[in-house]
Amino acid sequence: MNEKITAFLNSGLLDKYLIGNTTVEETKQVELFISRYPEIENRYNNMQHNLEIVASINAIEAPQNLLNNILNELDDAPVVNLTKPKTSKKWYIFSIAASIVAFIFAGTSTYFYNQNQKLQNDTVVIDEEISDLRSDIAENNMMLDKVMRQLLKLNNPETEKYIIKGNSRAKDLKTVAYINPKEKTSMIDVVSLPDLPEEQCYQIWAELQGKMVNLGILDKADRQLRNIPYMEDALGLSITIESKGGTDTATIQNAVAQIELE
Repeated sequence: MNEKITAFLNSGLLDKYLIGNTTVEETKQVELFISRYPEIENRYNNMQHNLEIVASINAIEAPQNLLNNILNELDDAPVVNLTKPKTSKKWYIFSIAASIVAFIFAGTSTYFYNQNQKLQNDTVVIDEEISDLRSDIAENNMMLDKVMRQLLKLNNPETEKYIIKGNSRAKDLKTVAYINPKEKTSMIDVVSLPDLPEEQCYQIWAELQGKMVNLGILDKADRQLRNIPYMEDALGLSITIESKGGTDTATIQNAVAQIELE
């Protein structure tokens, strides 16, 4: 990889481009490098794939029908058409018309008062829903920040990816480990775990200096990219079937998946 490509990858422009945070000039520069250098194109495709992984794992469904509810509340108030009373030269007709106008005015005033009260109540409801929406937005922003941190870890050139597949005892087992020896971080993504009896669980271990070190329990109900303890100089990773709640000593004969670390 030549110095020009290395300098570009270290500039962070590719990360900014991926999340749509580049200027017009930066966008042109990134797209030029992607089209010109296969190494950068491959890196960009991998970053897109990682973003899809992180986004799907952390996806949160937005509240349903919130916008429609607000619009419906605003559209509920009917429109009242006021008609101008006809005039007459005869006083008794004028008196009758004046009485009718006064009656209409009194009824209309009452109606608009009631509508105003309803509108005030609706406004309170809308304010509460907007407040809830702002709270959801704040939570989503926090989640987005978490996603971006995870994405940066996955896209780090020093991060190594290990796919852990099950043996004949757990053919459908598949997990992915992401290990960065430079930053000393480890993450695990549970893709699929076969069902186990209620009294059993899956547990992941690091092989370290002739012993197995517990890294935690794997649960398919906990489908998210999560951190696991980083083990310096670990030789491999293993997944075993243990009693519910886990154990401090690995049951080697119950191993269902193993990989060696580079």
